[in-house]
Amino acid sequence: MRFSPFFVVASVMALLHTAACQRNVAVTTPTDAPQTGLAGSVSTPAPTSANTIEPTPRPDAVFDAAKRPKWLEDRIQKHSNAEKQNPPIVIYSYQYNGATVYYESSPCCDQFTNLYAADGKLLCHPDGGLTGKGDGNCPDFAKNRTEERLVWQDPR
Repeated sequence: MRFSPFFVVASVMALLHTAACQRNVAVTTPTDAPQTGLAGSVSTPAPTSANTIEPTPRPDAVFDAAKRPKWLEDRIQKHSNAEKQNPPIVIYSYQYNGATVYYESSPCCDQFTNLYAADGKLLCHPDGGLTGKGDGNCPDFAKNRTEERLVWQDPR
């Protein structure tokens, strides 16, 4: 007895479908945070119902506005007058190699961040760029910086 190729293929597909597929599988997503704050053995953020697509500035942020140099106030004003960036621009002050420096985040992807001396001179780009490692002129910045203070964050 000879079967048509269509009948053979259809029979094999039906057999594979019933053997390989599970039925009535329920998938649930937990909505309660774990008791320990960790989900399993790895650190995983607890589920949230808030929209996490666009970061929002911290409304309770306390800015270190003491003794801001004029050039830094001008940069902050420039950012305030420009179009809103995603993620929002932030500026931190640090102690680095015995001096006060100012770190300015980048507006988005693959762009260098800026590290300024207290007098406004651009020292280097500590991170960002295509590699994420900056321009290589201050590779120890992340390791050796101290006394982090939030100077400004775009409130929009």
